Amino acid sequence: MTENVNPSSLASIAAGNANRAPGKNALGTGLEARSVHAWFGKNHALADVSLDFAAGTVTALIGPSGCGKSTFIRTLNRMHEFIPTAAMAGEVLLDGKDIYASGVDVTKIRLKIGMVFQKPNPFPSMTIGENVLSGLKLAQLKQNNKDELMEECLIRAGLWNEVKDRLGAHGGSLSGGQQQRLCIARSLAVNPQVLLMDEPCSALDPGSTLRIEETIRELSETMTVIIVTHNMQQAARISDYTAFFLADGHPGMMIETGPTSQIFSNPKDKRTENYVTGRFG
Repeated sequence: MTENVNPSSLASIAAGNANRAPGKNALGTGLEARSVHAWFGKNHALADVSLDFAAGTVTALIGPSGCGKSTFIRTLNRMHEFIPTAAMAGEVLLDGKDIYASGVDVTKIRLKIGMVFQKPNPFPSMTIGENVLSGLKLAQLKQNNKDELMEECLIRAGLWNEVKDRLGAHGGSLSGGQQQRLCIARSLAVNPQVLLMDEPCSALDPGSTLRIEETIRELSETMTVIIVTHNMQQAARISDYTAFFLADGHPGMMIETGPTSQIFSNPKDKRTENYVTGRFG
């Protein structure tokens, strides 16, 4: 259920992010979805979604449950195809090249387009330090100074100061918010261009949520971030762009996209306005 919110307060929150300077790093041309459809068996779950995700930005995907947001985000790094009977049509371009093209190495795509899930999933039998570096091991990537990389990733994930004296403890010994930041650090170790986040704060307390949000804003200086969220204030606080999804009938589709400040202050579609003001959802 969407929280009942004051639209003017959301607009003012979003306006505070409107003039944020983009990251200075050379980040590539970003990620583009072109006429993406998705099915589960005969169920047409998502229809004709086209979206651009510019390098160095945060895009929030909002909409009621069941409208295809999580399905869509999973098509962006080919995780959708893990599901039996799943199918898709359309193109997803990373730096202008279709990740679904014949001969593309799926493992390499998932290194470039990382994913953080709704529920923190550190490897329970691994230490904190081993969790951070586990992606390197799984991908058989060589790294000369693993200790430096581990520290750097934990710093970027906003976790270093809390765990630097207990790197040998198991990942499961951390709090929920710390585990989620550990999963972010694990994703960062393989140096992705894009980070997908599927409701990463839904199970966290407000303090942990704010720390994750700070991390997202900092990470967007060096990568493209796409986040599914049901929290309208969160979308207004952290995103540069927002896309509203709705299953108005069936299948799910994107109703409207634009700068976050516009979506929360002057949306073009009445259905978007009704959703962001809590009239339905």
